[in-house]
Amino acid sequence: MQRRDFIAAAAGALTLGVAGPARASDDEIRLRELYNKDMSFSPLAEGLEGDRVAVSGFMAPPLKANSKFFVLTKMPMAVCPFCETEAEWPDDILAVYTKRTLKVVPFNVPIVTEGVLELGTFRDPETGFLSRVRLANAVVKHG
Repeated sequence: MQRRDFIAAAAGALTLGVAGPARASDDEIRLRELYNKDMSFSPLAEGLEGDRVAVSGFMAPPLKANSKFFVLTKMPMAVCPFCETEAEWPDDILAVYTKRTLKVVPFNVPIVTEGVLELGTFRDPETGFLSRVRLANAVVKHG
């Protein structure tokens, strides 16, 4: 068993209280798998930090046109779920920084984003958006 598979299986068992991974597929992680119940980062997230990962969800409407940044949400949202403080950061969104300017996808179309997982507080200098977890150098694929 590879390290990544072991971490995924362990995190799934801890999160759900059952044996085996809680993943949508072997290649994708779910937003809820990134956090423990107390909003600290999960063992899975910590084990994958700095690795290229795939996460599925929905593109919230971007803050501005011609952006390289958007928020990935667990559920379709017609408006962007921006937060005021790190303490209020929800466990069902993920900041995504793309390699190229975004091609906006309708908010209700499922997508898969793939990028380098980064953990820790970061305030985007251009938008002011505060994130606790994000994907960098990401690409967007239709789900």
